[in-house]
Amino acid sequence: MRQDSLELDRLLRPVVTGMGYVLWGLEYRVQGRSALLRLFIDAPQGVTLDDCAAVSDQVSGVLDVEDPIPVPYRLEVSSPGLDRLLFEPAHYDRYRGEEVRVRTAWPVEGQRNFRGVIRSVEEGSVELEVDGRRVRLPLEAVTRARLVPRAGQ
Repeated sequence: MRQDSLELDRLLRPVVTGMGYVLWGLEYRVQGRSALLRLFIDAPQGVTLDDCAAVSDQVSGVLDVEDPIPVPYRLEVSSPGLDRLLFEPAHYDRYRGEEVRVRTAWPVEGQRNFRGVIRSVEEGSVELEVDGRRVRLPLEAVTRARLVPRAGQ
């Protein structure tokens, strides 16, 4: 996670958890002269549109006071969904045995896009089974990992 994302996580995680939600992850991207801050929240009972609006209001207040984003930004709050992004090692571990799509920043074994089943997570890497072979991806190389929903979910 980039330093600016880490700082935003440190600032906003207590706000979200204090409201009774889990901050599943966040994405922060500067796009020219503006930025996008996207928060993914979760809860055991699921997340509604009203939940997202309440978190958005609280987070907006903290961002207004703390002013950690130096450019105009857009804030989005949503649930992780069935095709949820995986942000940290515990997420991969939780979904061991599930299928994921992964993109890496640099080629691993000659490719950057993978679709496979999570087999293990250890020592800064995730091992996928891709077309019958095992591929170990360094987590620092992963730029995006997303669950593939099972049919009927």
